Amino acid sequence: MENIIKRYKACLDAGKTERECIRLATKMAEEAGYKSLNECIEENSELKAGDKVYATYNEKTMVMFHIGKNDIEKGMNILGAHVDSPRLDIKQNPLYEDNGMAYLDTHYYGGIKKYQWVTIPLALHGVIVKKDGTKVDVVIGEKEDDPVFCISDLLIHLSREQLEKNARKVIEGEKLDLLIGNSPMEGEEKDAVKSNILNILKDMYNVEEEDFLSAELEVVPADKARDMGLDRSMVMAYGQDDRICAFTSLFAMLDIETPDRTACCILVDKEEIGSNGASGMHSRFFENMVAEVLQLTGHTSDISVRRSLSNSKMLSSDVNAAYDPLFPEVFEKKNTAFLSKGLVFSKFTGSGGKSGSNDANAEYIAKLRNIMDANNVKFQFAELGRVDAGGGGTIAYITAQYGMEVIDSGLAILCMHAPMEVSSKADICEAVKGYKAFLTEMK
Repeated sequence: MENIIKRYKACLDAGKTERECIRLATKMAEEAGYKSLNECIEENSELKAGDKVYATYNEKTMVMFHIGKNDIEKGMNILGAHVDSPRLDIKQNPLYEDNGMAYLDTHYYGGIKKYQWVTIPLALHGVIVKKDGTKVDVVIGEKEDDPVFCISDLLIHLSREQLEKNARKVIEGEKLDLLIGNSPMEGEEKDAVKSNILNILKDMYNVEEEDFLSAELEVVPADKARDMGLDRSMVMAYGQDDRICAFTSLFAMLDIETPDRTACCILVDKEEIGSNGASGMHSRFFENMVAEVLQLTGHTSDISVRRSLSNSKMLSSDVNAAYDPLFPEVFEKKNTAFLSKGLVFSKFTGSGGKSGSNDANAEYIAKLRNIMDANNVKFQFAELGRVDAGGGGTIAYITAQYGMEVIDSGLAILCMHAPMEVSSKADICEAVKGYKAFLTEMK
């Protein structure tokens, strides 16, 4: 177990953005013998049982195929998870100075409680792409001797009116500006602190202010993944929604022998904002890559793509809310996920009357139960809180449109969408075991 957890925490620390996750997954896949699908396409290489290929799009989404012994037209076993997490994004015209303080303006990404992001150490990750196409990787705040950043909050002595506000408005979105400097450049009279920041960025990365226009910079907690509890039974870290499912899916995919049915792992972007865009699950990227793989296995008709997808089985791997004894009023204990109780299957998600949900078929669930029991995998079934208490969604309903069998399957975590989330080490290991069983034994 400790080997898996050590590997998992290292992946969380190395992958705090979707780009970093996909780069890391690509490296791990290549080390495990996966080849670039694009290279196979260029060489018109025939794919046969045992071959392993991957494809990526803009370093933000990835799909992996381990070709099985059976005809891929008969369907695949698919694990799908997302690698984006709630955060703050730097705007395109972000840098300004106000009374001797330099800031970067932000726009929050995904569902967050804004007040949780103030007065904590923050790091800056991402890329800056210059007009000539040069890509500059940025990571500031992760090394021990790196500076960190923060968003300031009002001192308690002057916050009487602030504390009377609704929690949604205690911190407004436009006040989530990142404090990045206070030292003026010598000899400058106007915006001397801003000028100094630009000079530092020039020295560090050889970029100009206008290069922010073509940058993707993300603000994330600077803390590393840590053991939690005197018994070290839990992991506390940023981005476990949904990287806990992404990395355990990846571990499982890399650790299987040639399966009967082709095994597939999808790691996608943009789930936290609706799965839209070219790197989200609504994109045709996955479907296109399936078509390319089929082409290289001897299938040349579009109907083969449709048959392969409709005959597939999928686990939409996303987290669920762990029961919190401090907030029992939002849970219904008979149908709630608990830490250390194993994989969480959710027949449906959505909100209210199952709105926006994929609702898995009972026959498919029965097959999953049989596989998990046969492999001694601990699992539980849960909804996301009480009826009418809230709700949420995953990528399950998107892939279900192909006609494939899909169910939500992930892990329970505490403090979901907070800067630091909490998971169970035991659950992480059960997930790897359960995902491997699904990939190799689902018929």
